[in-house]
Amino acid sequence: MIRLPPQESLTDIERYALGLLIDLARIPPVEDPSVDVVRLLVVERDGAAPDLRTCVARDWYLERGDGTVSLPRPVLRRIGEVATARTEWRSTSRDRYDRVPARENELVQAGLASDPVISRAAVALRTAVIATAGRRPLAFVAPWPDGRRWAAAFTHDLDVVAYWPLFTLLRIAELTRKGELRRIGRVALAAVSAIGRDPVARAVRGVLDDECAHGIVSTWFVLCGTPSFATMRAGDLTYRSEGRAAQAILDTLTERGSEIGLHGSFATADRDELFREQRGRLERLVGPPVRGVRQHFLRLRAGATPRGMAAAGFRYDSTCGFFDRNGFRVGIADVVPLWDPSAQRSLGLDEAPFCWMDRTLSKYGGVEDPATWVADGAALAETCRQVEGLWVGVWHPNLSPPLGYPDAPDAFRSLLSRIAAQGPFLGPLRTMVEWRAARRSLRVRHLLPDGRFDAEAVVSPPAPQSLTLEDPSHRVLATLNR
Repeated sequence: MIRLPPQESLTDIERYALGLLIDLARIPPVEDPSVDVVRLLVVERDGAAPDLRTCVARDWYLERGDGTVSLPRPVLRRIGEVATARTEWRSTSRDRYDRVPARENELVQAGLASDPVISRAAVALRTAVIATAGRRPLAFVAPWPDGRRWAAAFTHDLDVVAYWPLFTLLRIAELTRKGELRRIGRVALAAVSAIGRDPVARAVRGVLDDECAHGIVSTWFVLCGTPSFATMRAGDLTYRSEGRAAQAILDTLTERGSEIGLHGSFATADRDELFREQRGRLERLVGPPVRGVRQHFLRLRAGATPRGMAAAGFRYDSTCGFFDRNGFRVGIADVVPLWDPSAQRSLGLDEAPFCWMDRTLSKYGGVEDPATWVADGAALAETCRQVEGLWVGVWHPNLSPPLGYPDAPDAFRSLLSRIAAQGPFLGPLRTMVEWRAARRSLRVRHLLPDGRFDAEAVVSPPAPQSLTLEDPSHRVLATLNR
């Protein structure tokens, strides 16, 4: 538990950064002013905030006192700037897909893209609170359901359904340029054997079967616009979601209990009404409300695109991630509230950032060995485990032998096994977002005379889970059932 400084003394971005830090640290605020708990102080400091690497090296300048932890105001602002990708939304640089290049990211510039530095700052804060508490009461919110200390979510972007032989030919051309003659032979043989068998649908079922073996329910992002020659040539919309092949895949996903989200087309980045149209169109096909969205090719406009998502009724986005490297684009391995840089406020939309994608190394890095992709994903999962965070990975089901990736299915099975063996809480993104919203809302109102906690979470956790308060050794102190 912690007592926060007066909110009116902070700017909007400072309040956002403070709330984010407390949430990631799992320290519930105390509302009763008479309870003697550790106090967090935001102290003045002359000059600009130190550079990012210095902040990390100095443990974010956290200072410990008797029942107090102090954080300089410029450092608090720097946390807010990193977590909202301030350098990116101010940049005018764009790549050929109209995306902000990764080089504009402050973490990339500092060589820290593979480290969730804000998540580690929260760990440092929690450690400081424990060290300065003395005999003062301590309670933290348990990080994830079922006693799990970290979480993992597997997600998939359904980019290819129709015209699969065309994608195989493009892949063979790519392998030819690389001189991968043996791989070309294996692809050609698999493609010929797949004629008339719908290899995309078979690949989807294979992924679902592999996940089911580990008790995993995944999230699938589906394109739901009207394709044209122009969209197909651009690699944007490549199939009709109402088509027979796509509908068969959607039926399979629904039967397996998968979460289905929208894979927003290129044009949705600039046109709010298309989000509403595509979301409604997808809901008519699958039935349940579509809560999540991820932009195709990760194409978005900072501020504007998330505002369109929120206006269309989405609960969360999962676009925040690098396309040309794996890592933590906002320095966080967890679900976080999105910030609107124009309005200087939270959007009411959560971000579930991904930190690993198969195509990052295979497409942008030119790495053909799937074992290398998996090793990268497993290493990032270990990093997420260290900060009790959330690992989100992206696997494209079209990475199958007939479409040009003969070793990919075995690699995916290996990734599933390696991550599941570490004991994370596993579930679709919808569940992760709902859990984190509930955890974030927990407040301690009073400490009762008998030592029990009068605590409340404004948001209910997803059934059948319960929020718990625990001590520093993870012993359960109280369970909240709403």
